[in-house]
Order: sequence, then C-alpha cells, then structure tokens
Amino acid sequence: MHILIVDDEELQRSLLKGFLQKQGFQVLSAANGADALQIFRHTPVELVLLDHRMPDMNGDELLARMKAQNPLVRAIMITAFATVDTAVKVMQLGADDFLEKPVDLTQLLQKIQEIQEQLFISNDVAIIADEIHTAQLPVRMIAESRAMKNVLSMVLRAAPTPWTVLLHGETGTGKELIARLLHLLSSHKNGPFIELNCAAIPENLFESELFGHEKGAFTGAEARRKGVFEQAHTGTLFLDEVGELPLPMQAKLLRALQDKTIMRVGSETPLAVDVRIVAATNRNLKDMVARGNFREDLYFRLNVIEIEIPPLRERKKDIHALVPFFLNTFNSTITFDDQALSQLTKYDYPGNIRELEHIIQRTITLARGQVISLRDLPEVVRHNAGHDRSGKLNQRLAQVERQMILDALDDHDWVQTKAAQSLGISERVLRYKMEKSGIAKNTGKG
Repeated sequence: MHILIVDDEELQRSLLKGFLQKQGFQVLSAANGADALQIFRHTPVELVLLDHRMPDMNGDELLARMKAQNPLVRAIMITAFATVDTAVKVMQLGADDFLEKPVDLTQLLQKIQEIQEQLFISNDVAIIADEIHTAQLPVRMIAESRAMKNVLSMVLRAAPTPWTVLLHGETGTGKELIARLLHLLSSHKNGPFIELNCAAIPENLFESELFGHEKGAFTGAEARRKGVFEQAHTGTLFLDEVGELPLPMQAKLLRALQDKTIMRVGSETPLAVDVRIVAATNRNLKDMVARGNFREDLYFRLNVIEIEIPPLRERKKDIHALVPFFLNTFNSTITFDDQALSQLTKYDYPGNIRELEHIIQRTITLARGQVISLRDLPEVVRHNAGHDRSGKLNQRLAQVERQMILDALDDHDWVQTKAAQSLGISERVLRYKMEKSGIAKNTGKG
C-alpha cells in the first residue's frame, strides 16, 4: 500500500514515515501542497495523510484537488485544532477519518489497516464483477453493502482452492447463487454443477441419490443409475440443506469425502471421484453437533471455509440496487417513487431476497399505473409489519438503537467517525454502544 504523508513539520513527517515503513507500508512524504501534488500525479498513491493547516495550501484545498484527479484516493486528515465543525468539513470533502495531534500511532495504524482491508475487499469485488462481465457468467451479484462485499471477497479467495466450503444463512439469502459463483470462479468451472437438496430426499433413497445403484440392487432398481457424486465428477457438488442429512448417511458421506471414492448401492467396486463440495445450511450445525444430531467429524470436514450469508435486513443498502435489478429481470418499465422505495427499505424481509423478489412481482403485476406509490405496496410492507412488535419498551428501544447503529455503520463503510457523526453522538459513545450491543466489524453485519 502506497501512503503519502503531507506535513510542513519535518519532525512529524519523519516520525510517521519511520513508523509506517516499519509496518511494511511504502511511504512517500511532502513538505507542502505543491510537492504533494507533484508526487500524486506520478505515483499510484492509495492513502494520503494530510496536515490540516499548512502555509502554502491547507489540507482542505489539497484534498479537493487530489480528489479531482483521483476520486478513489483515501485520506486521513491530521489536525491540531479538532472541532466538530472541522470534522464535518473534512468528511464532506471526502476524508475517511481525521486524527488530532499529537497522533496516537496505535490508533493511526488501526485506521490505516481498516482502510487497507476496505481496499482489498473493493478490489476483490471489482475482479468478480469484471469476471462476470467478460466471461458472461450466468449469475449477477448485487453487493452495495459492506456485508455482501465481504462475502464476495471471501468467494474470490475461496473459489480457486480445492477446499470444501460451508455456506450458512437464512432461507432466501442466496446460498445457491453463491455456490454457483464459487463453481464458476473455480478450476472446476468446465465441469458440471450438480445440486442436491438434502431436505427433499426420502431417507431410504439417500444412499442411491448420493452414490447411485446397480441394476437389481433393490426393488425397483431396473437399471444402473449414477448418483450425484458421479454426475458431478470433475465439477462441483452442491449439498443444500446439509443439516437434514440422516445420521447413518452422514457417516457414509464422511467416508466418501475422506477417501474421494464412492461405491454404488449393490456394487463392491469403489469408484474414484474428483468433486469439489459446497454445502449449505440454515441450521446451526454446532448446536446440532452438541445435541448429537450431526457428526462432529463431518462438520469439521465440511467447514474448512465457512461463508456467512447475511440476511437482507442486515444489508439494506443492497435494496436500492436489487429493486431495479428485479424490474429489469421482469422486463418491467414500472418505477417506484421515493416514498415507496424508502418504505421498502424499512421492511425486515423474513423471507430475505426471495421475499423482496416476490413483493416486486406482485406489486408490478397489480399496479394500475407506471409509478408505484406507497399505497400500491402490499399491506405488510406499507405498515412495516416486519418489525417485531413484541417485548418490553426497553427491549424494543434496544433493538431499534442497534439497527440504527448497524445502518449508520453500513452507510459509511464502517468508518466509526462518520457513523457517529451521522447519529449525532461521539465516536467514544458509539464504541460503547457497539460493545454493549455486541456489534463488531468482523461479524459481517452491514
């Protein structure tokens, strides 16, 4: 990561440059705005640390000129005169954060690492979008929220590996779509993608569905049949609702995963299979292991890489992009007015993306005009019945406060300074409330 330090104080420049170079960053420095712009024009700078007050050009003006050249550049403003007005102004100019002098180096490093992680994730998302576009893959991904960008970043890193991936998320969150994306970005992309819904198979047919059977293996087996493992050879096998596997089949699945061989029902000849496994569940497999309903060894075999798919209520930033996406999918020329769109984002969607899709289908089908207004929305959305109306006042208030904090953090890419400002509280108070509510950046709430 290339960092440019701009400060007219030589001691400050030297201190920050030496510290950041020890952390492994590539660091450049400039004593004034003119020199900084010269470096900025010829070097791929990703982050700028700006002194707010300098003789030739203050930090505000310099940041505006840098943003004009490269709107994607990230910036942290450093000032000895920290006020609320200053914070608001630098944020409006596009700074990611600001720090007071003397600079707390530990805090600075934390903020830089957060920005670096955001850059990594944004780059991963851009790579996936480019891959989908150039290869004309039969999937489309909507990821405006930080939570979904985190998911796509993990997908990009997990896809090229041979490891088993476990997708966890509520019904309707898009687990099958993520599984298909993992397949299309993997080395198995030229092989088949075979899906088995474990919740839809009768227990007495599970073994045949997984491994196939020979002619005459049981009553009704009139011909040899390939199971999903054989069908998915050289490709990907997606085991949806894997938590519904009966215990006896869990042992046989584990053996197939360990040995990379299967045996058809009624056969004594093992068959080698080259299959990448992606499993998905909406159940808590850890709890099932504790209760004895799921084998611990199979859980660890499946859970090499776990990807949590967030529910739509925790990625509401995506709704504004999902609505036109679905309208385009249905070839509809109908639009939603601002009030209707705003109300759509307030609903909690217990059925997640699938429910949003059905709501849009129903609404445009029954619409009397070309613009959907509030009155055209289904009653459950119009009256915001998705919110939990039970519980005591303190519980309800805590739920509302937690959601407001999550929304603010998501809207500002988890930059706590900006989120606190939008909520009208200090960053210290925000951190206290996040800790109290169990909100952490690595929870993937967005």
